[in-house]
This record gives sequence, structure tokens and C-alpha cells, in this order.
Amino acid sequence: MNKLLYLEGASGISGDMTVAALLDLGASETKLSAVLESLHLEGFRWQISRKKSYGIEGCDFDVILEEHHHNHGADGHHHNHHEHRNLTDIYEVIDRGEMTDGARELARKIFRIVAEAEAKAHGCPIGEVHFHEVGAIDSIADIVAAAVLVDDLGITDCIVTGLTEGSGFVHCQHGDLPVPVPAVLNIAQTHKIPFRPGNVQGEMVTPTGIAIAAALRTRETLPARYFVEKTGIGLGKRDFGRANLLRAMILREE
Repeated sequence: MNKLLYLEGASGISGDMTVAALLDLGASETKLSAVLESLHLEGFRWQISRKKSYGIEGCDFDVILEEHHHNHGADGHHHNHHEHRNLTDIYEVIDRGEMTDGARELARKIFRIVAEAEAKAHGCPIGEVHFHEVGAIDSIADIVAAAVLVDDLGITDCIVTGLTEGSGFVHCQHGDLPVPVPAVLNIAQTHKIPFRPGNVQGEMVTPTGIAIAAALRTRETLPARYFVEKTGIGLGKRDFGRANLLRAMILREE
């Protein structure tokens, strides 16, 4: 039986928001913790809690880097101090994790999408891409977590109609970059994911977030009629002056 997931994306999307929304849908926190521990990555812990964004309650997933006492924002472009890894290094980390083949394949697929986008942005072969952002421990955790939770929920189809994105500039490793940042723009272009302009200064769509959406998406439009069987709300870290959340819904077509 098909299990249909709808990622709304009205407040954009990031890795941590996606993980939180999937947890809020009822994916196994126990299974997630076991997989993250099996990666044997030092210097981080994670925290799952209930919080509110402008009065709306949801789940918050936070990766905390113990060495630097620095929690992550949505994919944190500012993590200059992280160890750099290439795609082969990332695959080695994923492969030693104790997860299902389906989750492993999805995690590798998501990283591959980001690597291709970064390679295009920097004009280099995919093997030479060093993940100063996505290779950071927090983003490895986000992507592996998302893959494990999607697999745990038994999702077979995913609808992404579009993603709301902000404007202006964001500060990262390479200085100030325009929003959408190059990697996000490349993923949107390659995978034909439409943007909706959000009246917000700042980055609402992160490379990790849109890579997860691109990897999962099987459909571009909502059914003519559907029932919402369950809703999960994942809270974002940034304050845009309004509720910042990702709603993930399990739909049943009539």
C-alpha cells in the first residue's frame, strides 16, 4: 500500500526542520538514536524537544556540537571550524551506520544531490568537493536522520509542490552569498523544484533541506481530493517575524 507524504514548504525547508517534522509524524526516536550512535562520530549530541514558533507547537531537532558548544541553525553556513570531508568520506560514515539498506541508499542519494550542486557551483569535479557545510557533523546527522525516519515511516511517495524562499544575502564560508545560495539554486534547477517568493530577508531554503526534498519527491501536485491522516510540525531555528515551521502530512487519496 502506498504511503503518501506531503512536504508543504510554506516556510522553506531545512534538514533539522524535516527531521523534526518526521519525528512529529510518529517516526521512531529510539531507532533514530541507535543509528546516530552507530555512526561513531565524536563531538556531538542531539536533542529532541517540544517548542513553539509564534504560538504554534511543534517538534524541535537540535544537533549540539560539544567541542565548540555551538548548536546548529538550519544547516549553519557559519561552521568554518568543522572537519572537511569529501563524498567518499561521507559514504564511509553512512556505510558504517547500522541502518536498513533503504535508509542507507536514501542518505547516499541526498548527499550525492548536494555534492553535484556544490561541484557545479565551484566548477570542480564531484570528487574534489569538500563539504565545509554539508560535511559538518550536524548536517551528516540531519541527512542520515531524515533518511532513517522516512524509511521507518514506510513512505513510498512524496509530494513537493514548491518551496518558499527568502531574498537578500547569507553569510557563509565564501563570504556573503545571494539567496538562494548557489547550491540551492542548482538543486532547484536540476530537479525542477519551483520557488515561491517569501517576503523575508534571509535564507528559508537550505542545501540540505532542498536536497532531501529532491531525493524524496515523486509527485509535483496534490491530488484533486485527499484526506489528511496525520500532520507533523518541525520547527525552524530562525526568526522571520512569523511562524517558521515545516508541515509534513500523511495523505490518503480518495
